[in-house]
Amino acid sequence: MADLPSKAVLRRTPLHGAAQAAGGRMVPFAGWEMALQFAGLVAEHRAVRQDCGLFDISHMGVISLRGDAVKDALQALVPSDLHRIGPGEACYTVLLNEQGGVRDDLIVYDRGWTSSAVNGSSAANNSQSANNSHELLLVINAACAEADTAWIRSQLEAKEITVAERKGDGVLLALQGPQAASRLEALAGVSLANLPRFGHLELRLAGGANGAAAAAQVFVARTGYTGEDGFELLLEREAGIALWQQLVAEGVAPCGLGARDSLRLEAAMHLYGHELDAGTTPLEAGLGWLVHLEMPKPFIGRQVLERQSAEGPSRRLVGLKLRGRAIARHGYAVLVDGQPVGVITSGSWSPSLEEAIALAYVPAGLARLGTELAVEIRGKAEPAVVVKRPFYRR
Repeated sequence: MADLPSKAVLRRTPLHGAAQAAGGRMVPFAGWEMALQFAGLVAEHRAVRQDCGLFDISHMGVISLRGDAVKDALQALVPSDLHRIGPGEACYTVLLNEQGGVRDDLIVYDRGWTSSAVNGSSAANNSQSANNSHELLLVINAACAEADTAWIRSQLEAKEITVAERKGDGVLLALQGPQAASRLEALAGVSLANLPRFGHLELRLAGGANGAAAAAQVFVARTGYTGEDGFELLLEREAGIALWQQLVAEGVAPCGLGARDSLRLEAAMHLYGHELDAGTTPLEAGLGWLVHLEMPKPFIGRQVLERQSAEGPSRRLVGLKLRGRAIARHGYAVLVDGQPVGVITSGSWSPSLEEAIALAYVPAGLARLGTELAVEIRGKAEPAVVVKRPFYRR
């Protein structure tokens, strides 16, 4: 394991103190000191599956891109057709390198034509004017945020695109679970029934029962990383702290990195550095639906992906269920007849299914559903079988 930075140099989100006050067990993560758990991983996991949970994700990067042709400029860096989304919509995609490998995965939010005078406000006539520009928001992984921002700036600023940090010292929250919508509706005083998955808008919170977060302006996106309905909320520092404290006081379970990881694994969502990295293409990772080769536009890595699409990837990401209770961890070998043929990228015990589950890369010929494999765990070959992903679906 690589050396982790000392605790003294770790960054802290605006919610660090509030997380500690709520009982958070703090650990180093991607250069930040973050809560691993509060009441416990299983309790937090089940709260999100059955009710509602609240995550501090303020360590994530949020970048604003502005310019008259901002979507065309960003299109050169991603394999997904960005013109398939319009204002108020978003898409999941990946940044690629010249070899077709993944630099990072991210969400692109189309904010439409927005005023440059007041960040985030909508143009009155939704058309271009001297003070307006088309804005995209990108939410990127914490570990890649600085490198992503510098690279995107190097690629786009020559095309007259303004690249700026959007979050500043603000707060980014994830409110996730079957009761997330009703919780947020009570705070905002409006129905969110017509806000679709990956839709986004700005709301002014009404404050809820005790009014702690009253009058806060918040960017709301119906996105998340748990496999449940839910929202990601971007707002200013003080309003974000007040909203966290209010929701926790009203009974929403504070949740840490442990539950976030077990939830995303059940939903078979990729984690950068595990399922995705600079040496892995989206086709190998089962993200072919992000690669729009029918789009007649160039993008970095396109030729590699065209060739791999025609020939088929030599390896594929698969879901595994282990026959027993042994847990497959990142880096464990996948075996056939006692010989290593692949590697586990993520593995855990599933609180929802009460089974051991894992994601792994194996040769394409072994990726068929029902294929019997094994995982080397503490010197023993533990039987496993290739299963359909996601493991859990709400």
